[in-house]
Amino acid sequence: MAQIEKPRITLIGGGLAGGLLATYLGRAGHDVTLYERRSDPGAGNFVGGRSINLALSTRGIDALQRVGLADEILSHAIQMRGRMIHDRAGGLHFQPYDKDPAKCINSIGRAALNSVTLAAAQKLPNVRVLFDQRCVDVDLDRPSARLVHTATNAETVVESDLLIGVDGAFSAVRKSMQRLERFDYRQDYLRHGYKELTIPPGPGGEFRMERNALHIWPRRNFMMIALPNPDGSFTCTLFYPFEGAASFDALRTDDDVRRFFESEFPDAVPLMPTLLADYRANPTGAMVTVRCLPWQHDGKVALVGDAAHAVVPFYGQGMNAAFEDVVALDESFRRHGPDWRRVFEAYETSRKANCDALADLAIGNFIEMRDKTASRAFLWKKKIERTLHTVLPRWYLPLYGMVSFSCIPYAEAVTRAKRQDRWVMIVGAMIAVMVIALLFRMFTDERRVACFSIAATIVYVAMQVIIFKSKRWDT
Repeated sequence: MAQIEKPRITLIGGGLAGGLLATYLGRAGHDVTLYERRSDPGAGNFVGGRSINLALSTRGIDALQRVGLADEILSHAIQMRGRMIHDRAGGLHFQPYDKDPAKCINSIGRAALNSVTLAAAQKLPNVRVLFDQRCVDVDLDRPSARLVHTATNAETVVESDLLIGVDGAFSAVRKSMQRLERFDYRQDYLRHGYKELTIPPGPGGEFRMERNALHIWPRRNFMMIALPNPDGSFTCTLFYPFEGAASFDALRTDDDVRRFFESEFPDAVPLMPTLLADYRANPTGAMVTVRCLPWQHDGKVALVGDAAHAVVPFYGQGMNAAFEDVVALDESFRRHGPDWRRVFEAYETSRKANCDALADLAIGNFIEMRDKTASRAFLWKKKIERTLHTVLPRWYLPLYGMVSFSCIPYAEAVTRAKRQDRWVMIVGAMIAVMVIALLFRMFTDERRVACFSIAATIVYVAMQVIIFKSKRWDT
């Protein structure tokens, strides 16, 4: 294998990362064939109802810029500069993402993005894209894939020098790898599912809510969000438990659905004339976190994107992380090829810890979005973060900014945020003690004892918090 300078490469999966990876590999001169189980989305075959709108941010834009696709894709996107929080009374509260209003995330539909990446790949003479081809099995050692045409059920076996699974959270390529000895695999489902809904545009295509914001209706144990689309509509997603007294299972009739939305999202209901039809027509989707290792086999087969590390959507980084995978794999090809085993191992090493860190961040952000964004304590915390970032821009970077507005590796961003928080707590405790010490000199002996007790308590509590958080961070 190592002596093959330009291997034949088979890609299984033509979703977001698959189309971009085909473009990267094709531009590098490789012979690439991509197989996708769906029909061509560029021919209008995209099926809605299961697509949470995508949030394209700095990492994804960087990956697209490297192959000249960023400007075209951003022309289909809408900038979101912060969160617009909707309370039960209909009040609105805007929370900017960053002190710099130019830093934003971009709402874009899955179909538009996928069509652009696939079209770019199809323009390359050494890339072939075949649709309606479902992978049912993989021989990891040849390597080869057994494919079934979704319309005719005709079977085909294709061989190649390298085979890369870019086929999503329920990857057929990974399923074949799971039969290997010492292959670690874990999947964790949220007890919440999601349902896609719609707010249509107003007269003349006008936006009926603030267009440059991610809208959130936080309700403690559940929430609804809405992302803007270029046609003036909003793609809404309800995140709600599958089972229980307050759950999808409990919403059995149209009256149940209507009463629930009128009670929890009263300002949204007048904007959703097709609410009941959308609720009935669109399926309830599940959300899963996937972790596995290794991501490659014998320098012949590798996993990219959700096939290796599916995450829940609440940090808006799933697609961006998959695009970073593509960049990392391309760089590994250039650095270590034609030693394909080393190519895949280096790619895995560079990405595994970062994607594990993202998985934890995504779950944590779900709790933040549904439970904390409407609280005063959360708002004060964000104000303090922005103030520190403004006063000390090189020393203090908010975690959200490091994840969404930089290409700092995810694991490094988490480590830096922990270190910053430790120092903020230590400095805060020291300042509190200094203030009390100044007051101590001004008071009588009796009050001095009280001041000393307060100072000791502050230091003790601060140290306990630091120790507790250190233990939690270490796990």
